[in-house]
Amino acid sequence: MSKLPHEVYTEDVKPLSILSLDGEVVNPDFMPKLSDDQLKELMRRMVFTRVWDQRAVSLARQGRLGFYAPVSGQEASMVGSEFALDKEDFICPGYRDMPQIVWHGLPMYQAFLYSRGHQHGGQIPEGVNVLLPQIIIGAQIVQSAGVAMGLKKRGKKNVVIAYTGDGGSSQGDFYEGMNFAGAFNLPNIFLVQNNGYAISTPFSKQTGARSVAHKSQAAGLRGVQVDGMDVLAVYQAVSEAREHALNGTPTLIEAITYRFGPHSMSGDDPTKYRTKDEEGSWSERDPLVRFRNFMEKKGLWSEEEENTVVEEAKKAVTENIKKAEQAEKMTVPGLIDSMFETTPAHLEAQKAQFSAKGDK
Repeated sequence: MSKLPHEVYTEDVKPLSILSLDGEVVNPDFMPKLSDDQLKELMRRMVFTRVWDQRAVSLARQGRLGFYAPVSGQEASMVGSEFALDKEDFICPGYRDMPQIVWHGLPMYQAFLYSRGHQHGGQIPEGVNVLLPQIIIGAQIVQSAGVAMGLKKRGKKNVVIAYTGDGGSSQGDFYEGMNFAGAFNLPNIFLVQNNGYAISTPFSKQTGARSVAHKSQAAGLRGVQVDGMDVLAVYQAVSEAREHALNGTPTLIEAITYRFGPHSMSGDDPTKYRTKDEEGSWSERDPLVRFRNFMEKKGLWSEEEENTVVEEAKKAVTENIKKAEQAEKMTVPGLIDSMFETTPAHLEAQKAQFSAKGDK
């Protein structure tokens, strides 16, 4: 059938990649200008995050964490994107996005408290520009548009990045937030980590669109697709998006990635909906192996340095889970106090009732 001039058409998009699987630079025109120290820090954070995730999975199995969503496989999209931000930029995360907000300044023990359902896990320290991980799928997209509007009205030269998965891109909030950002030219970056599955629903059954990136067109946003297993490509894509956002053009980035583990530690079994061949194919694109190959060829990384980071991460997890477990137990009066700067009279009455009964 011929194309008509009054019909809208979208063409296929190719994800941005900078590194080959063996660590060679295949797209030098987009190579980010990072110093050797910055490259080493990227590598350090990715290794640290992988070890942290492995330990957190074990802690969840031991019952020492509550809800936990594994991140192994998605380190490049998480670490690379946060690394491209300014510390004054805001992050609106989903529940899998703990690494980004910890690298942005949230103490790790508070991330553990959040997983354990403790109220103090939600007390963001002054100067740490993150919101709590959103459990409601896609709600952070609307929140991020609101934060971005606030930044614009205050004349701040900063951006807001919101993270969700491919499942989040099927939610109404996803479209509402993008439409608001596009209509008001807000400093937003929307990063969809498309790991192929919304829990067990494959992406092919979630939408009739060619890609998540194509959905940007309806809202008047830039649309970009990036290889989410390539940390340098993610860093470059977010850096470009940040510059555009500061100039009033929000961007939707689709990072094509993969989670090696289950959707969460709450009973999901990926072997029921993924094949071994599929998992094996993606494991060959492991973002740590890919970037390690690049770093070793440049003489910037060694087995000794990696082992040092591994031990550093193990120690940090041990110390922070211990600190979380030693936190004062929650009480109903304490929970009420943490909700308001000035507690309303009816809640003060409820506190008094609990205190009189000696209830916790």
